[in-house]
Amino acid sequence: MTPMIIGLTGSIATGKSTVSRMLKEKGYPVVDADEISRQVVEPGSIVLDKIADVFGEDVIDQNGRLNREKLGSLIFKDKSQRKKLNEIMHPAVRQEMIRQKESWLEKGFNTVIMDIPLLFESKLESYVEKIIVVTATPAIQRERLIARNSLSGEEADARINSQLPITEKEEGADAVINNNDTLEETERQLDVILAKWHALP
Repeated sequence: MTPMIIGLTGSIATGKSTVSRMLKEKGYPVVDADEISRQVVEPGSIVLDKIADVFGEDVIDQNGRLNREKLGSLIFKDKSQRKKLNEIMHPAVRQEMIRQKESWLEKGFNTVIMDIPLLFESKLESYVEKIIVVTATPAIQRERLIARNSLSGEEADARINSQLPITEKEEGADAVINNNDTLEETERQLDVILAKWHALP
């Protein structure tokens, strides 16, 4: 059986992390781009040094760690700053993602999930064979963001609008999971997709 690489993506507060957790519980190995992006900026890393060079020492806290809030406030509303950060982060993250994927395949897994929030924005479609997009209505995204991150409506809208419209992501998907309802309904949709693709862990 040829191994299958499935890309999992969505937009902020659509519930992609929930689906990722469901896949892990079903025994699928998940390569998590967000987790890797935290690993590559550990104190003392080359990536963190580069970020400090470009954005200033202010983005490093007194413990030598990345101050995400500070960096986030610089990049969310400024496309050119976001581009600078991506140019530093993406190569390091991609390298580690590929290493982890190969490691899972060597261990004999039939399916590897690549959990990549910015799969389309970063043009990483070639990294995967199938793409699942987890979607939710903009109103639900907004509601979840305000509740989860204690943001104002305006801040929530700014974060949602800083991403590629979810409708564009849906168009590029091989399968879409609508996460507007119960967790049971979300999992039911996931099971249908996995069965259709014969995607065994």
